[in-house]
Amino acid sequence: MSAAILAVSAVLLDRWLKEPPRWHPLVGFGSLASRLEGQFYGDASVSARGRRWRGAAAVALLLGGIVLPLWAVLHALDAYAWPAEAVLLYLALGAASLEQHAGEVRAALTEGDLARARERIGRIVSRDTAAMDETAVAGAAVESVLENGCDAVFGALFWFFLAGAPGAVLYRLANTLDAMWGYKNERYRYFGWAAARLDDGLNWLPARLTALSYALLGNAAAARRCWRAQAALPSRA
Repeated sequence: MSAAILAVSAVLLDRWLKEPPRWHPLVGFGSLASRLEGQFYGDASVSARGRRWRGAAAVALLLGGIVLPLWAVLHALDAYAWPAEAVLLYLALGAASLEQHAGEVRAALTEGDLARARERIGRIVSRDTAAMDETAVAGAAVESVLENGCDAVFGALFWFFLAGAPGAVLYRLANTLDAMWGYKNERYRYFGWAAARLDDGLNWLPARLTALSYALLGNAAAARRCWRAQAALPSRA
């Protein structure tokens, strides 16, 4: 079955079924990554270089241990692999989830319930939301949807078309590790280096295609100005 038909099928599954309410594979992967972090991180005697190597080894073990067997199974199934490929891409997508979470923030703001809006935006951003006013909450929601439009939609589809279901799975697992470890703080500056650099590499072209799509679908001139001014700024999500 063609990649285009599988992609459309996965997008429709995401639209109809939404995000799995329980036992989402990415949640399970996050739990596995947390346990492995405890094994690989080491104590205070580990050097910065050693911490980087430990983080890189954890990334390689997690991704290789999942994606390589997955690729082998799909390869063995050959022509009969298409249902599994469609489901895997569906699980890698998150458009419906983004729409749901952003809609909850919008509804709370529309009803003037700032406390609920802060709580809802706190579910999709990592920053402190307790002191946010309405403008800050709305801005954080827009930023998160735009950024995650790449991770949860454009990027997953890009890697699916380029490398099939294993490519989409690899991409989303790398996103998850970056979201967990890709912080420039005391704990993850070195341990999360490999996860952050891998996510940057996998997103280099998809992010630019996403920005181009946004520009073409909206106010192109304003989008280009924002792109030039904001592209190099760190994410605040």
